[in-house]
Formats: sequence, C-alpha cells, structure tokens
Amino acid sequence: MSTTPRTHCRLDADGRITFRLRPPTAARPRLLLVLRPKKGGPEETPHTLDLEPHGDDGEFRAVLEPLPRLAEGRWDTYLLPGPATGRERLRPGLRDLRALVDGGPPDRPSPVAVRVPYATKDGFLAIRAWLRTAHAEAGPVDIADGTMTVRARLHGAVLSPSAEAVLRLRGAGDTLHAVPVRPARDGGFAFTVAYEDLTATGSRVWDVFLRPAADAPLTRVGRLLDDVADRKAVFVYPRVTVGGSAVRPYYTVDNDLAVEVTALG
Repeated sequence: MSTTPRTHCRLDADGRITFRLRPPTAARPRLLLVLRPKKGGPEETPHTLDLEPHGDDGEFRAVLEPLPRLAEGRWDTYLLPGPATGRERLRPGLRDLRALVDGGPPDRPSPVAVRVPYATKDGFLAIRAWLRTAHAEAGPVDIADGTMTVRARLHGAVLSPSAEAVLRLRGAGDTLHAVPVRPARDGGFAFTVAYEDLTATGSRVWDVFLRPAADAPLTRVGRLLDDVADRKAVFVYPRVTVGGSAVRPYYTVDNDLAVEVTALG
C-alpha cells in the first residue's frame, strides 16, 4: 500500500497556492516543484518550498506566493522528507479552486500569469502554469451556417480599432487568414470565421490568434482563466462538413484555440 501523502491545496484570487499534507516522517520536510522538461531535455532549476508545522495534528503547510511567477508548463510536485532523502511524488487531496471558477478579474495586467493545480493521468498532483505577455480569453464558440463565431476578452494589452483575428496555418507560419474584430459593449470582442475559407489547404490545422493593433505581435486565443487544466477532452465541438472537408474547432493540449480541417474521401 502506498505511503505517499495526499496533499490538499487551495488557490486564492491572487494566484497564491497553500499546500497542506501530513508527511509520514518529518525531519526537515520540503515541497519541491519541478518543471516537466520537454521530451529529451534536462530538468531545469526546481522551486523549493519549506513545509512548516501547522496545528498540533501532524499537518504541515507550504505557501507558493504569486511572485516569483512560475514559468509556463507543467510543474510536478514532490515531497523531500529530509536533507538526505530522495524525492517522492505527491498525490492530490482536496483541491479548492473556487477562486478560478468565475474567471477572476475582468482585466488582467501584463504579464498574464495563471496557475491551476490538477491531477495527472497517472494520479499525481501537478500545477499547470501559463505565463504570457498578453492573452485573449475565449468565451462561447458558436457554430452555425458553416461559420464559427468566437467571443473573447483581451488581457494584458489594449484592443485597438484596427484589431483583427488571425488564423495561422500550423507548419506554415507565413500562411495567414485574417478576419475583422467586432468590439463588444462589455469590453470584449467577437469575430466570425467562414469555414470554407480554411479548406483549400487540405487536411491541416489553423491556430487562432488576435492581433490587437496593426503593429502588435500576435496574441494567442485560448481559454486559461478558470479551473480546467486540460480542456481538450472536455470542450468538444462538432465537425461540420464543408464541401469535401470536415471542420471543427478544438482546444489544444495547452488550452489554445485551433481549427482542424480534415479532407474527406
């Protein structure tokens, strides 16, 4: 039977995460966060938090403050029971993510930093972190009459009158399809894409961006500001047949919005 402690965590509106656990041994316990390396790459410098006794029931607590910000990626959590012991993966206990449910403040400054504790597929506790200069948070995606209409809100930058949504063909960065943006009264914006405009390239994927101003860099459109760490299998949109292709929007493994085109026949 596993002795790995269950680790409870609570996230507040500022991005602060409080961890609570009862280590089986407690010489000088620490909590270790390790950024999962890219395939074949080395581990980078980890982030270590002291675990301090909390109460008189053997529980320890560690606090991950909003600063410094975590680099974008997936951070695995470990227990270091003492100075001369190896690390142990931590399993999730209760995760209080109520502060994330409503999306947080309506306008976030740059850089946009997001943290979401989650349970990995193999049953361990990890933190999904995003850190972006600016971010366009997608809301409802409406599909009708061979079109996709996306409502969104820009964080970390200012939406100018010349703003446009840009779809970029994956693997061919110079192939772009731009459509105008319609500002909304609530401070957000919307844009509509005709599926037939994306089908000439055959079976490909288009990544969705916003260009906030004529001379501004592209900002990814995605959905990061809630309690869902992995959206790809949760938000599933229907395929629509357009000519000889099937088209569907979807969220990538990074929760960014994309459009998949599959040639039929």
